[in-house]
Order: sequence, then structure tokens, then C-alpha cells
Amino acid sequence: MNEISRQSTDIWAADWSDTSYWLDGLAPPNLPETPLPREVDVVIVGSGYTGLNAAIEVARGGRSTLVLEAETPGWGCSTRNGGQISTSIKPSLDKLAARHGRDRAAAIRGEGRAALEWIEDRIKAENIDCDFRRAGRFHAAHTPAAYEELARDTEKLRRDEGIEVHMIPRAEQRGELGTDTYYGGALFAAHSALNPALYHHGLLKTALAAGAQVLGQTPVLAISRSGARHEVETSRGPVLARDVIVATNGYTTALTPWQQRRVIPIGSYVIATEPLAKDLIDRLFPTDRVVSDTCKVVYYYRASPDRTRILFGGRVSASETDTRISGPRLHADMCRIFPELSTANISHSWMGTVAYTFDELAHTGTHDGVHYAMGYCGSGVSMASYLGMRMGQKVLGLAEGRTAFDDLPFPTRPFYTGRPWFLPAAVAWYRWRDTRQRERAQAG
Repeated sequence: MNEISRQSTDIWAADWSDTSYWLDGLAPPNLPETPLPREVDVVIVGSGYTGLNAAIEVARGGRSTLVLEAETPGWGCSTRNGGQISTSIKPSLDKLAARHGRDRAAAIRGEGRAALEWIEDRIKAENIDCDFRRAGRFHAAHTPAAYEELARDTEKLRRDEGIEVHMIPRAEQRGELGTDTYYGGALFAAHSALNPALYHHGLLKTALAAGAQVLGQTPVLAISRSGARHEVETSRGPVLARDVIVATNGYTTALTPWQQRRVIPIGSYVIATEPLAKDLIDRLFPTDRVVSDTCKVVYYYRASPDRTRILFGGRVSASETDTRISGPRLHADMCRIFPELSTANISHSWMGTVAYTFDELAHTGTHDGVHYAMGYCGSGVSMASYLGMRMGQKVLGLAEGRTAFDDLPFPTRPFYTGRPWFLPAAVAWYRWRDTRQRERAQAG
């Protein structure tokens, strides 16, 4: 282990790994050895949650379906996220109403709730064993002012949208989370959790059983129109397809420059601790919720499904960095919240890339005849799955494929080409502001 990975001599396990904790003990996908077909009905670029859920729909609809993945299926953020599932829509009803009108705003917010309900149904219907549970999410306030703002927001959520949420004051906080760092928070009872890699493996198995062909290590090099069809050039040769779906989200490249100009790739970093004592886990996570907080540069964390470790994630660097550097920084933030973990070693330190958008909304539609869904803004487990499913229905010509996201403007910015040059300054500013707010709150 080199010097950069030993910024602290005490925090790394002797056999620590830079791969996702979720992949431990999970065999790589066992894909059939099949040649590249010359022509199919549908080509799907990307084998994450979006692509596989689309593949399940179109294959079951009788379309010959080819999923192309540049790496091993599941290589991206579908097996690297924290496994937390919310209702996915970041802008409030009022903010959306100001942009799109009240009815459209309510419909967009409703899609987030529909996605959360739908993914539970999908997992049950396909018998996917992925530790799914309605754990609830505790959204912690990092300052007293943040708590008061949360209280106002939750009242609106209950009144205007019927969302099940209630406030937990600081005096009762330890019943939810074993720390005094926060100033209370909001409990979202319906939010959920799963093992993201097991969920992905279940989707892959389901897509293959439906008749989809999935090829790994097959980068797509170009997509062009060829009469009424698309020609998809791959590293193995060309494929003709009637329909093409792009499902690349945080890994969108110059293959699709129009989409690349509209998504902002952001690295999200996670660590896992070595196994901890049961009484410690029980004290820190007494209700087994997933947790996030009100910092602008958000942290998210939870106990592992078997309640032996803590998984702690967030953004710890203004620019993208090595997981050997992000690990100690996440460990320091984790110990600020839970001082008892100062002696807990890191067994895994990894990252994945999510995609934000300039309006903080997911987007789906068709551009130049190519279908797409992307930009889940860090809340993509249910929304990526749901919009992938809906996109598959659209390809089949089904009316139920339409969503409240259809036909929304997909904004970009002048001179933006997919490299977020502005991100380091923005992250540094928000991290500084979050720290200052916490310091002021602690000073009284």
C-alpha cells in the first residue's frame, strides 16, 4: 500500500478494497457467449437500472432486444450507490409550479411517489432477492435554522401532497440516530433501502429470461440514421436497429453529444467500515433507517443490510479524486458525526458517477430519433428503474409509457460540453458554507 493511501496509519484495514462493498461475494454476471447480431428491433446502450428495465419491457413485448455495455454489466453506479430509495424529485411543488404550472408540477411530484411504489412491486413480481425494505429515512438538520425550515417544508408536504412525514425534535433524536451532532430532523416513513448490486443482478437475470441479449465489453462507437433504421457501430462491428435507447446517465459521453451537454457527471464516494460490534450498531442505528442530512453537500449513510457495518457516503472533494484520498476524508466526516467510530477501520472505499441536470429533474424523451432517460440527480434507484420501464413502453407504442417528464425542456448552458469546469468552485463554496453554518450552530 503506497503512502497516499495511508494518510492515517490506523483507518485502513489490512486487506481494504477499492471495489464496491456490494460486490463482495457476488460472482460476475454469467452471460451467454453469443455473437453480435446483424440486426435487431431495439438496441439499448447501457446496462444499468435504466437499460435493463427498458430491456425487460421491450423483450416481453416481442421485440428482439440487444443491450450493449462498454464494461461488465453493472460496472457503473448501479452497483456502486448507497442503496437508498426516496421519492426522487428534488425541487419542491412550489418551485416546479413556478416553472411549469401547478398541474404539471403536481404530476411531476407524483411520478416520484409512483416510482417508489412501482419499484417495490417490480422487485416482488420478479422475485428479486435484494434486501428491499421500507426502512424509512431520517433527514437530519445540520443547524437549528435547517430544522425550522424542514418543519415548514414537511407541513407543506403533508398538506399539499399527502406525504407521510413528521418531525423528530433534537430531544428525541437518539431514538432515531445515535448522535448529538444534528438538531433533529424529518422522518420519511415510506422511503426504502436495498442492496443495489443484488437488485441489478436480479434485473439482469430477468432481462435475459425475457429474451434480451446482453453483451459486455462492447463499447458503442457511433449511432447514425440509415433510412428508417439506426446503424449502431460497436467495437465488434455494426448493428442495425429500428429503435435505439440511450441509458448512460452519469457515464454519458460524446457518443450522444446533445445529451452530454445536458447532464453534469458528479462522483459520489462511499466507504464501508470493517465489521462492528452489534451493540454499537444498535446504538447508532436503533431504528435501522437510512440517513441523509440538510447540508448542501449532502451525506448519506446507513447500516449494512446484515447490520454488521456502516456504509457512509458523500462528496468530499471539490474535484474528482482517488478513492484512497476520499476514504480518509469520509472517515473523518463519519467520526465527526459518530465519535465512537474513530477506531473503526475502512474495509472498502469506492465511487460511482451520478448525473445531475441544470433544473434538478430527470429527463426522458427522444432526440434525433433516439430515446433517452437520464439525469436522476443522485436519487436514481427507483427513478432510473421507473423511467427505463416507461421508456420501454414508449418503444412498444403503449400509451401508459407517457410520463409527466415528457416534453419538458432539457436545459443546458452556453459553452457547456459535458465537462463540469464550474463544479470544483461550486462544491468548495457549498462545503465551506456548510462548515460555517455548523460552527455557528455549535457556538450557540
